[in-house]
Amino acid sequence: MTVTIICNGEFPRSEYPRYLVSSADITVCCDEAVEAFVREIGREPSAVIGDLDSISPEMREKYSSIIIHDSDQETNDLTKAFRYALSKYSPDTIHIVGAGGKREDHTIANLSLLMEYEKLYGLSAKDIAVDMVSDYTTAFAIGDSASFDCGAGRPVSIFSCDPTVNIVAKGLEYPTDKVVFDNWWKASLNRASEDRVSLTLSHPAPVLIILG
Repeated sequence: MTVTIICNGEFPRSEYPRYLVSSADITVCCDEAVEAFVREIGREPSAVIGDLDSISPEMREKYSSIIIHDSDQETNDLTKAFRYALSKYSPDTIHIVGAGGKREDHTIANLSLLMEYEKLYGLSAKDIAVDMVSDYTTAFAIGDSASFDCGAGRPVSIFSCDPTVNIVAKGLEYPTDKVVFDNWWKASLNRASEDRVSLTLSHPAPVLIILG
């Protein structure tokens, strides 16, 4: 089952992310994001979740039967939607769209949540594919050594919040084994030299990968 979570950032304009949105089995909207989803895609959401601080009264009334009010101020609406999707639907794939744009701080925070989800839920070990897709990039997290297909020549950036991890890469133009991940720029702006990239981690650690 595929779940797409719609955040209240920049709604995608390009074909691929819009296809993910329109073809999802389940769509969970974060608060006010339901308005963009209905306007742009013309489908009904499966659920609307959040602290409901921004949804219009009209939408709140229209979707009252599928609204989940979560007032927890220790998490953002994306995390509320993510936890709900995992517990309610048991998906094998989760696409997150609309998580970037409008505000850089929201974009950085949402991207970092991919690593947090991998750390908390061990998603890759459970064969649950999670990515964050925009008009510009596709981002996902791994928690241990992994390989992925991306196509030779594609931009690849690697980030981690664990400065002790060593990552040996195969299939990238520039080596990563000397990189100390103590700042976000350290292994960014690399490029795939092969269709398939393999990353060997010295120990399990949350690692964020962004494909251009």
